[in-house]
Amino acid sequence: MAVAAATRPSPSQLPLIVWRISKAGHESFDGEGARLYGGHWNHPGVRVTYTSESLSLAALEYFVNLDTDLVPDDLVSVRAEIPAGLEHKTIEAGELPGNWRMYPAPEALQDLGTEWIRRCETVVLSVPSAVVPDERNHLLNPAHQEFSSIRVCSPRPFHFDPRMWK
Repeated sequence: MAVAAATRPSPSQLPLIVWRISKAGHESFDGEGARLYGGHWNHPGVRVTYTSESLSLAALEYFVNLDTDLVPDDLVSVRAEIPAGLEHKTIEAGELPGNWRMYPAPEALQDLGTEWIRRCETVVLSVPSAVVPDERNHLLNPAHQEFSSIRVCSPRPFHFDPRMWK
């Protein structure tokens, strides 16, 4: 009796899972924080939602921007699913200026992300993480017409391990 080979869906047939950590009670995916303060990939005044490809990377991204004197005790992790088939724009580290990992962010990166938001060509911009360059962050454009197709899951409580402050 022949056994049929199992087939796996290709990555383009699977939803893209992204993660975000934020304070409880805040709308995690509206891009308001980035609009108010700007970020590595956007100028102030421009809405964008920063997400990561894993919960651990989202935690590191949050942690490096955290004032350790003001560690919030009401954090949540939020998972979202970006449907398969939505177009993504991808930027590789080799395409970026040599100082792309600097803090504060070089204005060239803020220009690049802000221009991507304004062109509204794709709902997702995939970029290397400045914290862990071999991993990816995914910027989401809340103004894009396909943004509403992203399924945001219920927030779950999140706490950093206390050993991080030893």
